[in-house]
Amino acid sequence: MKIAIQGEQGSFSHEAALKLLPGAEIVPCALSAEVFAALDAGAADAAAIPIENSLAGSVLEHFDLLLKHDVKVVRETLVRIRHNLIALPGASIGEIERVFSHPVALAQCRSFLAAHPQMKAIGFYDTAGSVKQLVELGGRSVAAIASEAAAARYGAEILARGIEDDPENYTRFFLVERSPEAETDPDANKISVAFTLEHRPGSLVAALSALSAIGTNLTKIESRPVPGKPWEYIFYVDCQIGSAAEGTRALEALDAHCGMVKELGRYREARGIESSNS
Repeated sequence: MKIAIQGEQGSFSHEAALKLLPGAEIVPCALSAEVFAALDAGAADAAAIPIENSLAGSVLEHFDLLLKHDVKVVRETLVRIRHNLIALPGASIGEIERVFSHPVALAQCRSFLAAHPQMKAIGFYDTAGSVKQLVELGGRSVAAIASEAAAARYGAEILARGIEDDPENYTRFFLVERSPEAETDPDANKISVAFTLEHRPGSLVAALSALSAIGTNLTKIESRPVPGKPWEYIFYVDCQIGSAAEGTRALEALDAHCGMVKELGRYREARGIESSNS
């Protein structure tokens, strides 16, 4: 299978894709919108997208894209995110003047960067892409923050390992397929749903109370603005379900209180943190 990811090979999304579907062919994309476009066009069979980081929070753009496109979440996985300072072979930490990486990765390494004030942090579209760039450009004064896999793939060298501020750094990834081809896991115990509410007092409480009344456990809630309707919101929720029937009851419970309800997918909840050398 071909799996589209945002970023280059050697990125955390690449690692997540291979955890979700070992042996898959990776289709790198520069932007998240391009990932979903590749899926829509049939250039990829599935997409691996980060949806939530334990430190940085939700990847809000991906909620919007899941709602916009005719796709379904079919699986999830958790990946330990370990950042490394990477440079050309032979370079030393004292020589580094510029450090490139994704803005989220840079933000997760603030303490390391503050301890090395000669290093100027510069945002880039991808962690692994920043390593690929430094190898192409050359120069011992440039470094990147990325995974061990990215250093190995592009022939760079790790100068400092595990430079993230907090070691409890994990990202949850979804495997997404086109809705017509997506098959629901018969052992699915989690459901993701998007819904809108009438703009009146107590509407959110009523919707969530309806879920509670049937015993559905809410594990996450996120809100996003409705385009063209100021101060109105789309809500995204993840719920644990004990059976397919409970998932259907959860949708029916929400439908009684909501203007729009869209099931984003039913899948097996990721258990534990999967090891990563990244």
